[in-house]
Amino acid sequence: MPINSFLYPGPTNSNPYVVDNSCRFNDADTASLTLDLSGGAGNRKTWTCSFWFKLGNMDASGVSNQRFLSANTSHSDADYGQIGLGNGDQLEFGTGTQLWRRTNRLFRDPSAWYSVVIAMDTTQGTASNRVKIWVNGTQETSFAVSNDPTEDADYGIMGAVSHAIGKTEVGSQTDDETFDGYLAEFAFLDGTATTASSFGEFDEDSPTIWKPKNLNNISGAKGTNGFYLDFKDSSNLGNDAWGGTDFTESNLAAADQATDTPTNNFCTWNPLDKYYSSATFAEGNTTVVTPNGSITYATGTIGLSSGRWYFEVQPYDPSDDNNIGIVDHVSTSNSSSAGELQYQPRGWCYRQAGDAYNNNSSLTGSWDSYVAGVKIGVFLDLEDNKIYWSRNGVMQNSGTGISITAAASTDTGFYFPAVGDYNGSDDTTFLTNFGGSSSFAISSAVTDDNGYGNFEYTPSVTVDSTAKKFYAICTKNLAEYG
Repeated sequence: MPINSFLYPGPTNSNPYVVDNSCRFNDADTASLTLDLSGGAGNRKTWTCSFWFKLGNMDASGVSNQRFLSANTSHSDADYGQIGLGNGDQLEFGTGTQLWRRTNRLFRDPSAWYSVVIAMDTTQGTASNRVKIWVNGTQETSFAVSNDPTEDADYGIMGAVSHAIGKTEVGSQTDDETFDGYLAEFAFLDGTATTASSFGEFDEDSPTIWKPKNLNNISGAKGTNGFYLDFKDSSNLGNDAWGGTDFTESNLAAADQATDTPTNNFCTWNPLDKYYSSATFAEGNTTVVTPNGSITYATGTIGLSSGRWYFEVQPYDPSDDNNIGIVDHVSTSNSSSAGELQYQPRGWCYRQAGDAYNNNSSLTGSWDSYVAGVKIGVFLDLEDNKIYWSRNGVMQNSGTGISITAAASTDTGFYFPAVGDYNGSDDTTFLTNFGGSSSFAISSAVTDDNGYGNFEYTPSVTVDSTAKKFYAICTKNLAEYG
């Protein structure tokens, strides 16, 4: 599967720590969490911040201006501090007038979960020890910008000011630096500077894979204003699991709780595959919009070479000419004959008009037309090399599958989820549910047979007179079937 090496496929030891939930932040909604510390500052010299993130819409406010944590009422050193991405997708940490660190490392992989740990300790006599950063468990040593705080100086984070997760906080205003993507295991130790090993460890069987630890084991080091957001309570996503003051939610709802986490990474739409489509992405890359004048398709972040897989798509625009299915390569054109999903030699799609196509040929069978709001299920069987579709839970073509080329015989050796349009005068919106986070409302909450995903309809169906179990496209299932 062509996905990032830092994806965690699931622990192999007998007592693994599993992250159940993350929180989805949507830039268009200016979603954020805030905590007012005006009643009492913490330790402004010494602290550690740890969190995991997965990128969403990389054209949101520009990846160059997305904030994970900020604290300020002004932009003075005493009142301001921020941790985020800036200047070409680099991790940075600074105060009002001074940038302490900016990595040379770039953060541009929307399929990956990244772990970040930053420790600040201005009491250190050695200047270079006052700020330390770890990414995926490894300490960063290569910086585009590197400055050292003044010894024993107080700075903005943990000051008696408002703190925000997911945006820049300037009083009650944002600076258009909202984060778009997923955050998980967000923890802060007030008064303790420690290392990444307090928050995670390398897998004993795969030593390049960094995995999280149970943070309840370090709650005693939280200090005065420390906190831990595990996002397990969908009705209170700002809940401090260590028992401190909860964060206030802004433009976040129960639907923003996700099961896409560092210990089980789900497929989403790939915002890097947009060169020809000029598509836009939202809701943690579960919504994709292909614009007017672009006749092509978008693909998922995870390629599939074996196993049986399921995902759901809800077309949003009733007048659009939609294609929903699979393909073996990313888009290479936005012209009609070369760009459309239905024209691809190894692209199969169910069209809104009520038919199915491959290689610009209509497939023999019976499919109902669909309109906005209908949920289309895609069932990809790479054991028997078949594809099936459902419409609002009803199997199309009487449950008879369409034969597809074996993945090993395709151009890439993989199939990718794909959606697109075949009308250059319409834009097209696809709301999607890969199981880890959905951009349309789910009422049934059905899981796959392994207990993963959160679907409207069951992934286990009888097709071609045979009961088959299909699975959510996530790393735990891929480790078993992919």
